[in-house]
Amino acid sequence: MPNKNSIKVQAIAAYDDNYIWLLSDSHCAVVVDPGDAEPVIAYLKDQQLALEAILITHHHADHVGGVADLLTWAEQSGQSMPTVYGPATEDIALVNDALMQGDSVHLERPACLLWVLDVPGHTSGHIAYYAEIGDQKHLFCGDTLFASGCGRLFEGTPAQMLGSLDKLKDLPDDTLVHCAHEYTLSNIKFALAVEPKNQDLLGWKLKAESLRQVGKSTLPTTMGHEKLVNPFLRCDAIAVMDAVKQHLSISPSKIQEPVEVFAALRAWKDTFK
Repeated sequence: MPNKNSIKVQAIAAYDDNYIWLLSDSHCAVVVDPGDAEPVIAYLKDQQLALEAILITHHHADHVGGVADLLTWAEQSGQSMPTVYGPATEDIALVNDALMQGDSVHLERPACLLWVLDVPGHTSGHIAYYAEIGDQKHLFCGDTLFASGCGRLFEGTPAQMLGSLDKLKDLPDDTLVHCAHEYTLSNIKFALAVEPKNQDLLGWKLKAESLRQVGKSTLPTTMGHEKLVNPFLRCDAIAVMDAVKQHLSISPSKIQEPVEVFAALRAWKDTFK
């Protein structure tokens, strides 16, 4: 069996701001949320990799749009048909292994084990994948958690999304967070409107801007870092609670529970310019 430490995790850029994450050893690969097949196929060809599996987090087109073309390419290339994993409670064409909380995905090539987490909110059946590869921990969270932000609530409730974020927040601090979009700079802008004196956030702004100026990704981030700079993971922080109350022009007693803070914070972000 290949050494787990030899597994590479690579971001493939797609559309304007999507990232398709790819795990590979020297011969085989697995892709996460391939909204567009073309850049994935180009990478697989260039690296001479066979596609073993596709992991889907939720049903949105920019996460599943390339699945059919990838399966066609694999078949035409004479490869074994990749398994397509996805959430059990969402209707996604071509998924042939439906997953929910407590399930796991055992990959032979590249050799790793991923645990499945239910993280509803962005969509009703959204899932995430958590893996420990060698000494490194990885989270593939789709559109639930972003660097310094979180996904919009298209189908779920604030309580569901906060519960999902709290579940992810409980992962080890050194977990690498592989988000599906490069939204970091706009998220930081909002986060600073909430916490303008957050020194970790101010430092992160400078670092993220320098990365983007030279065309580099701000991802992956880490869970420990997100706890310091992401307002949606800080709904119990006094500074975040006070900012929400000030934004809403309400008395301190009117909003106290973290879910109330989260709901107000998400609504604020939805209209933030």
